[in-house]
Amino acid sequence: MTCADQHDQLLALARRCESTGRPDRNLDADIYEALGFTVRRKPAHLIGPRTPPGGIYQQGSLWKAIGKISAEIDVAVNVIRQKAPEWNWSLQSVASEEQTYEALVAGCSGHGALASLALCAALLKAFARSDSDQTSAPADR
Repeated sequence: MTCADQHDQLLALARRCESTGRPDRNLDADIYEALGFTVRRKPAHLIGPRTPPGGIYQQGSLWKAIGKISAEIDVAVNVIRQKAPEWNWSLQSVASEEQTYEALVAGCSGHGALASLALCAALLKAFARSDSDQTSAPADR
């Protein structure tokens, strides 16, 4: 996948977060993949109590259940802290708007019907901008 494709994928996922009204386990897996995690999705035909919903992702040598990043603010915040610990973020409720939450991550804004979705949209936009900044700047090597 080229940098341009990855940039477009991140922005498309951000748009999905902003347009959906509810969390989605497939969206969770897509976000983890787009952020560079190795993901194994739960096969649709496999119904077993030991396979976590949404699948698993690799962190170091361990495999962990995919967090509900589109549903839980703390999961999104943990991903930000893990992938970009120097980034600041904020979240606010806007009662007069249809999309009632707005988030700001590293200078990129996102909105959504749920606080977690707004935070995901903003973090995906921030990663897209970060990737494009790295490819447009000359390498310091």
